[in-house]
Amino acid sequence: MQIGSRRCLINPHSGTADHADRVRRHMEARGFAVTETDSADHTVELAARAGRERVSTLAVCGGDGTINDALAGLHRADALGDVTLAVLPAGTANLLAGTLGIDSLDHGIELSDTGTVRALDVGVAAGDDDESTEPFLVSCIAGLPADASTATSDDLKERFGTLAFLVAGARETMAFDGLDVRVESPSSSWAGTATCVLVGNARKFVEEGGQADMEDGRFDVVVVEAMPASGLAVEAAVHRLLGEETEGVTHFRAGELHVESGDDEPIAFSRDGEFASHRRLDLRTLSGALDVRVGDGYVPHPE
Repeated sequence: MQIGSRRCLINPHSGTADHADRVRRHMEARGFAVTETDSADHTVELAARAGRERVSTLAVCGGDGTINDALAGLHRADALGDVTLAVLPAGTANLLAGTLGIDSLDHGIELSDTGTVRALDVGVAAGDDDESTEPFLVSCIAGLPADASTATSDDLKERFGTLAFLVAGARETMAFDGLDVRVESPSSSWAGTATCVLVGNARKFVEEGGQADMEDGRFDVVVVEAMPASGLAVEAAVHRLLGEETEGVTHFRAGELHVESGDDEPIAFSRDGEFASHRRLDLRTLSGALDVRVGDGYVPHPE
């Protein structure tokens, strides 16, 4: 295979920021053309170029945000179905890599040309005030988690994963008074005052959390009703880590979802770490849209 048909993008600033030279050496030895990115927009641009030029594999080295930027580039180039994605985790939490069964940066490098290829679902989100449709692989969350994300420490992310935002929110955002929100899917609906709405593609948020089914064409959706923030931290941690039943939590699965403000006030959303506010967000799954290299720890259809 000629060099250039496989490319690797490296975010040299991710995580401890000491991986770029080593990753370059290993990936060039495997026949990848390597480029370092200098910003999120640059990552999007380079991934879009790789998509337009129909490279066979695009390896992306960085954290979850960098992976999401590369995904956005492939989506904008209409190349999700043409390029195989390889994830080289170099961030702090690396939630997506963990879901894909990728244990470390070295493991990701190894899997970049040997890992099993699975066709995974991609979520896409479109706001009422934005003509663009943006993709995501891990989750899209609304409410307290998005508002409190800047207060979330790396330690909390490592301990609690996505629900770290809830714990941080309870600690740092005690004045949060909930969302007036409507959540609708073809089979389920919910309306009222919620603390948050959690939409997982790779992550689920109940039954001990962990990996959602990325090959069933559906989101894992959780609505947490408004409750005192001090109690929410305890409830969320117990629900996430022990899988105990929690009152005030609605859970369902859907391939299409609409989240709309009930009082016309914008809602803060976090889509794989990218933040935006919308009065309405329409989400749907693109079933099996992206080929991704995975490790042995990836579970195709988790219970």
